[in-house]
Amino acid sequence: MNSSPPGSWSPVRRAANGAVRLAFDQWTERADGEPLLLVIGLGANRKWFPDGLCRMLAGRGFAVARYDQRDGGESTHLPPTATRNPVSALFRKRGDAYTAEDMADDAVAVMDALGWTSAHLLGVSLGGAVAQRVALRHPDRVRTLTSMAAVPADAAGLAALRYVRLRTLAKFAGLRYPDTDEGNIAAGAAVRRLLASPNRPFDESAARDAAAHNLDSGTQDQQAQSRQIGAQWHGPKIDAIARPTLVLHGQDDPLIKPRAGKAIASRVPGSRLVLLPRVGHELPEPAWDRITTEIRALADTAGRPSTRSATGR
Repeated sequence: MNSSPPGSWSPVRRAANGAVRLAFDQWTERADGEPLLLVIGLGANRKWFPDGLCRMLAGRGFAVARYDQRDGGESTHLPPTATRNPVSALFRKRGDAYTAEDMADDAVAVMDALGWTSAHLLGVSLGGAVAQRVALRHPDRVRTLTSMAAVPADAAGLAALRYVRLRTLAKFAGLRYPDTDEGNIAAGAAVRRLLASPNRPFDESAARDAAAHNLDSGTQDQQAQSRQIGAQWHGPKIDAIARPTLVLHGQDDPLIKPRAGKAIASRVPGSRLVLLPRVGHELPEPAWDRITTEIRALADTAGRPSTRSATGR
């Protein structure tokens, strides 16, 4: 449920990466803290990050900003391509619209627009893979990396399929609701139900309320999802990540198997894996304290990088 008071987020702004415009905003509390950029997942807009979690991160000393991936939310949506289903997009040998490098550069474009020379990154689901790639492609811009509920960023095609529960992905891709406010509310609630931990009671009323506060049609936009998931990575392996790294994964994740988190942690030097009990492919309130505590501890361990300016950015 989105229970934050009005005015918690700054007015929406847009960063530019070539012709692509990326919508972003910043939590207004503790805007002078350590920069933390939130990177959202497949088919979702930035508002899927709960306001309560963002307030807690601000309370831990972070200046929190979030953005919409290309083909998501209020950011630029690209033209249709031949692949129009996210499941089939996994099997293609190349992306039809853009590369994973482009998506990594999007995050840096947002940091530039914010005036951040470097930032901590928290990426969830596809956003976790994007954040890993930012750490590979732009290591000087990354203070710490937290990858949650993600597959290894260098896994593609059949290599990625070993980590994905295809039945859940197919259900996600098969959601069909009218393109109306009520249809988007129903779709949002259905996605939350699909991705929740089966070992925690599901609150249907709260899910519908959260969906009503965030009328995100991206959960039903299969073409956009296909372009996002089909973006291919051509850069280094994740073994080359040299930034302080935390890997979070829900023990009950119904979409990405926990073995994906274990694989990332086993390959990124010095990284640490934290499995979250009774957590699915989601950011549930009972896990916020643990998530924010772990991210704060990672930032404290990393210390203060020399790239930070006198204003703390």
